[in-house]
Amino acid sequence: MLKQLTLNNGWFSNTRTDILSGMTVAVALIPEAIAFSILAGVSPMVGLYASFCIAIVTALAGGRPGMISAATGAMALLVGSLVLEHGIEYLFAATVLAGVFQILMGMLKLGRFITFLSQPVMTGFVNALAILIFMAQLTHFKGQGWVMYGLVALTLLIIYTVPRFTKAIPSALVAIVIVSILSIALHLDVRTVGDMGNITATLPLFHLPQIPFTLDTLLIILPYSLSLAVVGLLESLMTATLIDDITGTGSDKNREAKGQGLANVVTGFFGGMAGCAMIGQSMVNMKSGGRTRLSTFVSGIFLLFLIIVLGDVVKQIPMGALVGVMIMVCISTFEWGSLKTLTRVPLSDALVMIVTVVTVVVTDNLSIGVLFGVLLSALTFAWKIASIRLTVQEATSSKTYAVSGQLFFGTTSHFIHEFAYDSDPDHIIIDFSHSHVWDQSAVHAIAKTMSKYAEHGKKVTITGLNDQSSQLVQRVGLSLQ
Repeated sequence: MLKQLTLNNGWFSNTRTDILSGMTVAVALIPEAIAFSILAGVSPMVGLYASFCIAIVTALAGGRPGMISAATGAMALLVGSLVLEHGIEYLFAATVLAGVFQILMGMLKLGRFITFLSQPVMTGFVNALAILIFMAQLTHFKGQGWVMYGLVALTLLIIYTVPRFTKAIPSALVAIVIVSILSIALHLDVRTVGDMGNITATLPLFHLPQIPFTLDTLLIILPYSLSLAVVGLLESLMTATLIDDITGTGSDKNREAKGQGLANVVTGFFGGMAGCAMIGQSMVNMKSGGRTRLSTFVSGIFLLFLIIVLGDVVKQIPMGALVGVMIMVCISTFEWGSLKTLTRVPLSDALVMIVTVVTVVVTDNLSIGVLFGVLLSALTFAWKIASIRLTVQEATSSKTYAVSGQLFFGTTSHFIHEFAYDSDPDHIIIDFSHSHVWDQSAVHAIAKTMSKYAEHGKKVTITGLNDQSSQLVQRVGLSLQ
């Protein structure tokens, strides 16, 4: 019974691979966390503490097994001005409040709104992500010679060659170990993890934000916290949806929202910055075979182990190895098939995908790109359904209008003008068997049509309304008699 429970909770069904995959992710997390800390204007340890705390909490409380959450660039971009103007203690407070907002969003079951993302938006999101990850690696080549390129090429060669011989160990982890040993043994003059920022062997400690608990303080951190909550939740839910597709499994989006919120509350009290799901690192975990909560948990625990125990070794890991791993992620993440189908899918879908990709790349913000994609998808959908057609059948003393299409605020004007009020016979039948009445505007349009015929002394009979349409008509108060 205990074994069945642990399997159902997503912990020990893939133990060895999850442990190794989590270790691989932990190594790759370090330079990312340091880089995002610098972006936010705080000490590298703030990002590292955040990555540890968030990974542990989401492994326990999140809704998507196998997803990696930590400090991210999107969140770091949002808090730079807060740190600059008010100091790091306000960052901790804003992080806690953002977590509270996310917990409330989960309790309100707002996670279901992720279903409003169309496939073109998801594809654009994934492709833009791959491009952004690749572009982020280019900075590591600045000032480096051919040795850096050689290490990256060697890393990729190992990653794609090892699986042909064995899949017992993630090829990315093998590549990092081999390339690191080679670099250290040969004393290669290349950029290392230690060059990214100072790593100290200290544990995160509980810490209450040292801020005045006043209304003015709340007004300062409130806009930052709301932005962090929304952006973090959007990226987390999109990443969860992506992993759902990769693994062919479902996940609890509302639980994920609450788990992300709890993680941010905890990290705010332990000297960390706000974070969310890391799409790139989640892909590293997926490609390395990580599938359960254990892989996420190990990534957090091993990250702390690397910082506290192996800090001096970690500092010597060449960036070429980690850049090679991330380039592998770019190659495997990009939906190459979307380029082949670009001319075969509807023009509106192709446009949505391209706009999403371009917006993300130009703004360097996944959330803005997704927002543009969703809005464009909504507009194209509304344009497609905003058509209604009336077919006329005439009899000796009556005339029937058969309505086809959706009757809502976008089609009511066309609907009203399709009737020949002056020349029609005394009895008009409007058949809604192939239509649906969606809103108050639609009911008002039906009432206006009936009123126009009544002004000409003609009777109107409404038929074919489905149950939902009839209930709406009755609720609004329109009498069809």
